[in-house]
Amino acid sequence: MESFEDCIVFLLAKAYQKAHGSMKKRLHRYGLTPIQYLVVESLLEEDGLSAGDIGKRLVLDNATLSGVLERLAEREWIIKKTDANDKRLVRVSLTHKAKALKEELTGEREQANEEILRALSIEEKVLLKRLLRDVRA
Repeated sequence: MESFEDCIVFLLAKAYQKAHGSMKKRLHRYGLTPIQYLVVESLLEEDGLSAGDIGKRLVLDNATLSGVLERLAEREWIIKKTDANDKRLVRVSLTHKAKALKEELTGEREQANEEILRALSIEEKVLLKRLLRDVRA
């Protein structure tokens, strides 16, 4: 019988805690949580997404996403508008404040990735990402 320390669920949970904690620390000064940052990051890639599209990209349920979007709107990171062509859709756009911080926020993510993966070789980093994508699928 394998030790709990070798259990994949335990290992993934501990890796998540380390990664999440690192990113949380980096985002604190911006007033963002890691999940809020993911929403901002998805809009930095493609502004004006519908709330549904954001949820699909980030694999978030509607209730979770709704709360995240509300807090981001309250803190003036995003603007929510009803789609002109389809009143059932809510389009989400970044504010000027959010767009102006793109380089800084991307730098924070890159530094967090670097910190977390520091001990791995390039090959190990590539393999880890591939394996995590495979597990996620």
